[in-house]
Amino acid sequence: MNGAESLVRTLLANEINLCFANPGTSEMHFIAALDKVKGMRCVLGLFEGVVTGAADGYYRMTGKPASTLLHLAPGLANGLSNLHNARKARSGIVNIVGQHATYHLQYDAPLSGDIEGVAMPMSHWVRTATSSQTVATDGAAAVQVAHGTPGKIATLVLPADVSWGAAQESTPTVLHALPRELQADGLAAIAQALRGGKGTVLLLGGLALRGRALEWAGRIAAKVGCRLMSEGQNARLERGAGRVSLERLPYDVPGAIAALKGVGRVVLAGARMPVAFFAYPDQPSLLTPEACEVLSLAEPDQDIEQALEALAHELGAASASPAVCELRRPALPSGRVTPEGIAAVLGALMPEQAIVVDESISMGRGFFPPTSGAAPHDWMNSMGASLGYALPVAIGAALAAPERKVLALVGDGSAMYTLQALWTMARESLDVTIVILANRSYNILRSELAKVGAGTPGPTALSMLTLDTPNLDWVALAKGHGVAASRAHSLEELARALGRALTDHGPRLVELVI
Repeated sequence: MNGAESLVRTLLANEINLCFANPGTSEMHFIAALDKVKGMRCVLGLFEGVVTGAADGYYRMTGKPASTLLHLAPGLANGLSNLHNARKARSGIVNIVGQHATYHLQYDAPLSGDIEGVAMPMSHWVRTATSSQTVATDGAAAVQVAHGTPGKIATLVLPADVSWGAAQESTPTVLHALPRELQADGLAAIAQALRGGKGTVLLLGGLALRGRALEWAGRIAAKVGCRLMSEGQNARLERGAGRVSLERLPYDVPGAIAALKGVGRVVLAGARMPVAFFAYPDQPSLLTPEACEVLSLAEPDQDIEQALEALAHELGAASASPAVCELRRPALPSGRVTPEGIAAVLGALMPEQAIVVDESISMGRGFFPPTSGAAPHDWMNSMGASLGYALPVAIGAALAAPERKVLALVGDGSAMYTLQALWTMARESLDVTIVILANRSYNILRSELAKVGAGTPGPTALSMLTLDTPNLDWVALAKGHGVAASRAHSLEELARALGRALTDHGPRLVELVI
């Protein structure tokens, strides 16, 4: 058995059985090991940003890390943008990055680079394996980090001679890390703060937005009358009919300030302090009122469900009935395309247990209220806001939950960052429907230009914000990658095309011209 085979065995023994890969010469022994050691599914991506984003999507739906296989420092560098998004989403990933043979490094070959230096900004743990005899132990250490609470990104650098060298038969296994212990002494103070009713917000993030944790939060809000809100961007939010009703913190600074006006206390449950995406002239970075008291019930590395349950009992809310969204499908709209009309189409047609991967940027900011009464579904946002997240994350989500329909909402500019994901969707026959919101521009940057006080844009500035010379043909692009596609110019056409796509199985793309 060689080092690569021992590493694959270790990954499998520790419940990592999916590898998203874009390999090169240095990784050939790892690739060969996938036939010799049965049980690892390997999914090919044509760009490393697709590979790392897919691993993010898989973790969000399963809570289990996948592995990636990347080629040397340039390959890892190509994947960093979606590793940034995954890190912000607190997703666990084990990156395996091939390296030149140790004795070859001294010659500074063309693909040589500082892999550890490239990895460190987007990883919680980085190690270079030094021996085929101990690479299994290195792999187990990487898995233990990735399985942390919350998930973390571990990067193991695998030199070629460590892969092909002889290895021992041992296959180490690891214990999953337990959440950090909760501090019970502050529970009474938080309970007292929440009794402030409408002047208090219980702000949820991370695992607080799913399952029993969300139900406990709903019971608390029903009992004490506090407002229940989620962060503006969420790794995964369970919503729709029958799910706990809550507000979402607006993206824009004035909207967020208005939403939090008059709030005297914010209690964080798995959430961060509300901050603006960017600094703007004469606007605050912190979105809470100046005199607002901020308390933390549970940090992301603690057992958030346990904390909310304990708080519910402290408040006598264990038997309270949370306010839930009622099934309320909008009537299908007609006429020209508007954000409100798109949201109504989504609310009317969304299938039960759909997984929505949202990178609709400016167009989709108003999608939440009209879809709150849709069939039960999960909604995922880009936590790191680096473009090119939606299509790869949709791959990972579809592989994690093949029985569920995945619906990706993405702007045309954002989708161009990782359009190679379409090919992987076709190759794997994934049940993903993509709606491309084709406004032929980086529309969000037009509004940002004004917000930062940069003045009226001239022709050079405007040329940097438009995508219409020439127009992108998403129907042709999709078909060229093996994905069936159609185009819509009105809300009626969108409803017909989306209805067909959601009924069919397999990848389908609808280009909505705005």
